[in-house]
Amino acid sequence: MARRIGFSDIALRCAAAILLVVLTWNPSGLSYVHWVIEGFDTNLPPKVLGGVALVILYVIFLRATLRSIGVPGVVLVLALIAALVWTLVYYGIIDLSLADGGLIAWLALIACGLVMGIGLSWSIVRRVLSGQADVDDIDE
Repeated sequence: MARRIGFSDIALRCAAAILLVVLTWNPSGLSYVHWVIEGFDTNLPPKVLGGVALVILYVIFLRATLRSIGVPGVVLVLALIAALVWTLVYYGIIDLSLADGGLIAWLALIACGLVMGIGLSWSIVRRVLSGQADVDDIDE
């Protein structure tokens, strides 16, 4: 019998996906891309190891996302996030007129992470809500 998924499970998947995106690149300067660019010649083996690990994680996360929600689902989730940001701007909760680009970059990174996190969780959520399992689900 399948284990029921809770809100904390979805939040953990979203947090992991956001962390992956933010560790890859972010505007603060503390990211894998910044580490590689700062001294390309130095510490090459750990940089290659980190890059390969990031690529593996992206393949896992993106493949799961595309298999569960597909391109239309990615577009719909991004549209929902864009509408949410627009609403927050409309009500003055977020002020993009004062943003130097950093806030917009952070919002884009979080949106990308949320898309992958929702994609990672969607098959499980759909199974719990509908009672229908995917063909590739294997439960013991």
